[in-house]
Amino acid sequence: MSQIIVTGATGFIGQHLIPLLLKGGYEVVALARDESKARGLDWYGDVRFVSLDYHTNPLNFDVKSGSSLIHLAWQGLPNYKSMFHIEENLPKNYRLVKQLVLAGVTKVLVTGTCFEYGFQNGPIRADASPRPANPYAVAKDSLRQFLELLQAETPFTLQWARLFYMFGKGQNPKSILAQLETAIANGDKVFNMSGGEQLRDYLPVEEVARQVMDIHTDDSGGVFNVCSGEPISIRRLVEERIRAKDASIQLNLGYYPYPDYEPMAFWGAKE
Repeated sequence: MSQIIVTGATGFIGQHLIPLLLKGGYEVVALARDESKARGLDWYGDVRFVSLDYHTNPLNFDVKSGSSLIHLAWQGLPNYKSMFHIEENLPKNYRLVKQLVLAGVTKVLVTGTCFEYGFQNGPIRADASPRPANPYAVAKDSLRQFLELLQAETPFTLQWARLFYMFGKGQNPKSILAQLETAIANGDKVFNMSGGEQLRDYLPVEEVARQVMDIHTDDSGGVFNVCSGEPISIRRLVEERIRAKDASIQLNLGYYPYPDYEPMAFWGAKE
């Protein structure tokens, strides 16, 4: 049975990915900081759970030679503009992946971000040149480059999966759909938002997990988009959710300015 190590196991994607890995017959080593959160998940008894804050503590488990790593963990979100990503996250995430590679991991999948493409508009292919424009994106793109250099020193397969937008159970409470659902649950009459004309690429988190699984299952290295390939306006996304909830909340469009860390219209291009 192949061993696969998953960091950020209790996070948004990890919660949905681990059941797919177990179904695929993998021996899963699930890493996360909060074991109490893990105990509340259905798969807890089927994995080897390791409580670890890799920012402050050394690795505390044995790695089987030939293991794989799916590295989902990343701290400090959604504050994309914080220098913490460059000053703290970048070196500590590089150190973790390098330690695991030296310990015997031979295939590494890291989740990157669509923000690595910067202010490019329209459909964006995975082979487009990165133009990161905020500290979070710079740190992620730099980590990819660091790991590509490490491959020359210690060969391993690197799969870089750039995530676009997602929604579903376990989503960040600050995300727009989570805020909308909270407002509906609270009986609010009005939902404040931006103008809503931004075009984005959204997937349910279950599909994100499936695409990550598919990338890992393929032995090819390289950069991949995890996306739908179909743009949708934020306004339409919100309106569809309101209809699905059979809610009567009114939209207060234009209450917030458009974010200054992303372009107005971009989505992933499927290969």
